[in-house]
Amino acid sequence: MLGAGLIAAGVPGAPACAQEEPATPLQRIIVLSTGLRPADHFEVPASISVVSLDDQAPASVSAVLAGVPGLLARERQNLAQDTQLSIRGFGARSTFGVRGLRLYADGIPATMPDGQGQISHFNLLAGDRIEVLRGPFSALYGNSSGGVLQIVSAEGAGPLQLRAQASVGSYGSTASGVSARGDNERVGYSVAASVTDSAGYRDHSAARRESFNAKLRIAMGNDGSLSLVANRFHSPDAQDPLGLTRAEALVDPRQATAVAHQFDTRKSATQNQLGAVLEQALGGGHALRAMTYVGHRAIEQYLALPVAAQINPLSAGGVIDLDSDYGGADLRWSWRGELAARAVELTVGASADAQRQQRRGFENFVAGTLGVRGALRRDESNTARNRDIFAQAFWEFAPRWSLLAGARRSDIRYVSDDRYIIATNPDDSGTADYAQTTPVAGLMFAPRDDWRIHVSAGRGFETPTFNELGYRADGAAGLALDLRPARSRNVELGGKWRGSRGAMLEAALFRADTDDELAVARNVGGRSSFRNVGRARREGLEATGLLPLGAAWQLDLAYTHLRARFRDTFPICVAAGCTTPTTRVPTGTRIPGVPRDQLASRLHWRGGHWAVGAQAVAVGAVTVNDSGSQRAPGYAVLNLDLGRHWSIGRSRLHGFARVDNAFDRRYIGSVIVNEGNGRFYEPGPDRTWSIGLRWDHGE
Repeated sequence: MLGAGLIAAGVPGAPACAQEEPATPLQRIIVLSTGLRPADHFEVPASISVVSLDDQAPASVSAVLAGVPGLLARERQNLAQDTQLSIRGFGARSTFGVRGLRLYADGIPATMPDGQGQISHFNLLAGDRIEVLRGPFSALYGNSSGGVLQIVSAEGAGPLQLRAQASVGSYGSTASGVSARGDNERVGYSVAASVTDSAGYRDHSAARRESFNAKLRIAMGNDGSLSLVANRFHSPDAQDPLGLTRAEALVDPRQATAVAHQFDTRKSATQNQLGAVLEQALGGGHALRAMTYVGHRAIEQYLALPVAAQINPLSAGGVIDLDSDYGGADLRWSWRGELAARAVELTVGASADAQRQQRRGFENFVAGTLGVRGALRRDESNTARNRDIFAQAFWEFAPRWSLLAGARRSDIRYVSDDRYIIATNPDDSGTADYAQTTPVAGLMFAPRDDWRIHVSAGRGFETPTFNELGYRADGAAGLALDLRPARSRNVELGGKWRGSRGAMLEAALFRADTDDELAVARNVGGRSSFRNVGRARREGLEATGLLPLGAAWQLDLAYTHLRARFRDTFPICVAAGCTTPTTRVPTGTRIPGVPRDQLASRLHWRGGHWAVGAQAVAVGAVTVNDSGSQRAPGYAVLNLDLGRHWSIGRSRLHGFARVDNAFDRRYIGSVIVNEGNGRFYEPGPDRTWSIGLRWDHGE
């Protein structure tokens, strides 16, 4: 991983299904990329959450993350598109994939050098936990670090443990998987494979996902280890129902828009990735850590781009064909000693990453047949490279005071080589270079043993991704190489309290001011183009708590209040096909896709072999376009789960059942920001159910 370590702390997540035991907070932090020792999370001046996955039943990432404050995870009922993720309003503009956030799987980047990320290859069955870092310290991860999210696979330890699970649910959904973990003295192993099929809540939304993950940890002497990680993801021809207009969503939220059928909109994705992490203690408090990885991701997507629009000689067609090879390395040295007779820890390192993308575009028709690959309309090779250096120090400079500070220097270069050059479509090759230094610092004070107060500040930046550079707002051919990176200044004031019997409360006030904010210029036929729109501000409050209610009951709460607004006026297009913006967005307009309020609560009980839970999730209204002329109303849903386990020798059998949206409310689960045809809305499902069994052996 890059920059500062991703820190896992004792903050409760919302379990996705009934569990054998009530969720318990993790009382230690784990720093994966620096020399910082494992310690109580009170010692770290940052907002951190961890969600345990080891005892989860099958669930989506959005359900698992529902109880994390500051994070909005929207399940789109559309497996052709990735889960929408935003942290404190960063990443909310993304219409597909994940932007503005840094993603990792077992310390291996899942975010490319250009800032584009995917979580589709996260294997929850293999996972031990998901870690979330918010606030200024996420800037130490470099480009597009409005927040950091990592899945960590379970470690192989002890005798062989086997797991097999299967579930069925509403709308033809099935999920199955197997895993094995353990060790044989020097080698620990953890392997998992899973398959998910769904006919889809909405029409034209059937999909299949296949996932495999393997992790080996090899002991090297008494003071070193080598971890090898491999994963594969495959999703063939996942149907895309596209968004709906407000009128369509009110009449029939399960329908797909007509052009989805006409063009058979769909996406296929395959990703294979290998990584290695070497850790070696050198004595005298010194240690080295080296990481390297390689991967390949291929995407083919059929869009609903009208044939008439493709007649333009500058059109890139209606079929996207992307082949991406990527890789990188990270090397760091750490030392633990004393400064002025007080404990100090220092980490210094460098990283380099590269991404080579072959982007081709084809017409999505042949003669009178729609939804098939036709003539070539775009062919280019795009490369992104970053070179970073970083340093971080942690110093306990007084009995009740500590300081955590660091800085990162990032240099990023984009190169586009146009290979589709004809008389009416000239050579659009070009380059763009970005550089930024992102310092951060945090101060922690302990007025009492059970109370911590921290203040932190830092700078961050976000370059446009290749997908954002891919289409110019004026409709001309070539990349939008005139886009500038968005630069932010972040501050946070937080407090943490831990009581007896596991009770805890954490809260933070935060503000992020951004210059050259990146926003959607227009979004037509599945293609988004972007522009810089000046200043923006995201500020608010996060709070999370855990309250044990006796031996059998526990209450988890997470609340976020977020005001996200543009601070400058800027012109936009309001008509379909517009390329010259003439309507101005007033200063103070809300940033679309960002709710003002979020609340998640979970009450759960365990008695003997039984477990019962009730989860309430409420999300405020969001605007869906920059002008704020339309919005998706807020909603609240209630989810219920039930579980029971049986012990059979060295095996355990777990049964689970879940009902989502128990009151059968109609609501808009996610939105497509600035969709050029007014199809902003992606309805959430009505009342749904799932039941399943899990078998564990060797626990």
